[in-house]
Amino acid sequence: MNNSHLKKNDVLELAVTGMTQNGFGVARTDGGFTVFVKCACAGDKVAAKVIKVAKSYAVAIIDSLISPSPDRVGDACSAGGKCGGCVFRHVDYSAECRFKEKSINDAFERIAHLPLKVSEFHAAESTLHYRNKAIYPISALKDGKAIAGFYAEMSHRIVPHDVCLIGDVIFSRIKDEVTEYIDKNRISIYDEVTKKGGVRAVYMRSSKRTEDCGEKVVLTLIINDESAISAKALRDFALHITDKFPEITSVLVNINSNGTNAVLGKKWINLLGDGYLHDILCGKSFRISPASFYQVNHDQTEVLYGIAKRFAALKDGEKLLDLYCGTGTVGICIAENSTRLIGVEIVPEAVTDAKYNAEKNGINAEFICLDAEKALDDERLYELCPDVITLDPPRKGCGEDAARKIAKMGAKRIVYISCDPATLARDLAEFDRCGYKAERAEAVDMFPRTGHVETVILLSQRRPDDYVKVKIDLDDYELTKSESKATYGEIKEYV
Repeated sequence: MNNSHLKKNDVLELAVTGMTQNGFGVARTDGGFTVFVKCACAGDKVAAKVIKVAKSYAVAIIDSLISPSPDRVGDACSAGGKCGGCVFRHVDYSAECRFKEKSINDAFERIAHLPLKVSEFHAAESTLHYRNKAIYPISALKDGKAIAGFYAEMSHRIVPHDVCLIGDVIFSRIKDEVTEYIDKNRISIYDEVTKKGGVRAVYMRSSKRTEDCGEKVVLTLIINDESAISAKALRDFALHITDKFPEITSVLVNINSNGTNAVLGKKWINLLGDGYLHDILCGKSFRISPASFYQVNHDQTEVLYGIAKRFAALKDGEKLLDLYCGTGTVGICIAENSTRLIGVEIVPEAVTDAKYNAEKNGINAEFICLDAEKALDDERLYELCPDVITLDPPRKGCGEDAARKIAKMGAKRIVYISCDPATLARDLAEFDRCGYKAERAEAVDMFPRTGHVETVILLSQRRPDDYVKVKIDLDDYELTKSESKATYGEIKEYV
């Protein structure tokens, strides 16, 4: 549709009919031109002020709410609409779940053209304080005082807040104590402009609190330069913070001298404790090093892995190949005592953890430190002849080339865990072409109030009589990426 009739600062009366993954409402003008409205909800009628006009869409903010959607709710967060974390705080949780389920089904239909639907959507029992991980960037105000919070969407502007409603409650209390200590002891703070100074961020992880074991927290102070803060000052900080918070069992320092957006550097210094997070997941014990991936929602992870175990349906003596295995949590949680487990992971620290975790839990396992894509060219994996393959790749998916190589291994069943419906649909189409039928899909809302959702797929070797030729629609996949770009990237300086 032509955008010649729209200009910046126009105020439009719009009926919001849909939503995007990042919480923008979708509306259309009388002429059919698409307008993305920040913090709008499907069913809203709004007067919206245009802040950006592009060739194929416009972006607007709500000037006034004419009539609210039945799904609209009040936002109890003090940083709502400012912080770049939660995008569905203005939407009823049941409506958020419906949207997420629909987005997965739409990806199956539009991108992969598969006759597949989510059979069960597992909503979270609680949307509050579920995150067991937080990274608070720290900077200095004009008066030199330390401020910590989360970045505003698509920026490096810190939004302060009292309590994060999805983060572990203790994190906000520790964060405040860290900034107070920095001010009181005049500890140097990193400056993004000059690339000089000391403290860049505080990084925390916590374990699940149980009746017989209290919560444990691992705290890491991320600093720019070892010389900016003395070893004595760091030791004093570790003693102080653990005295204030006995829940903190380890204190580390991470050195990140890169002038980039990378959060962590490669060098770690252990100030106190063994440096690991220890947690119980699906009845198994795990040790997680600070650089290793670990799911952020403990309770929903148990739901997710329960589905994966049911889909894998491992029998006595079967061989399980776990790709992108991290610290081994997926494979170890679903493996039986008689299972032979082989895991592949690119992060060396995670492989070390995985070996330790398998031995501790009595699992017969071998772990290979290789990029999953490179490992798929390793003849050892083909000689293994796995009965079941599990994969939990990053957001970009495994990719079509990897899907073809995985299919060549001839496993009876493949269990694919994905955090992105679009890349999942693309990969499922390739698996289908390679002879694997997507039998069942279940979704888990691992990240309530955010735009992310997890999906678990069971793939089985296709029988000749039920083969259906499937063609991936690359135009639809590109459209999905373009929409994401429109609502995340191109509007960042306007919102």
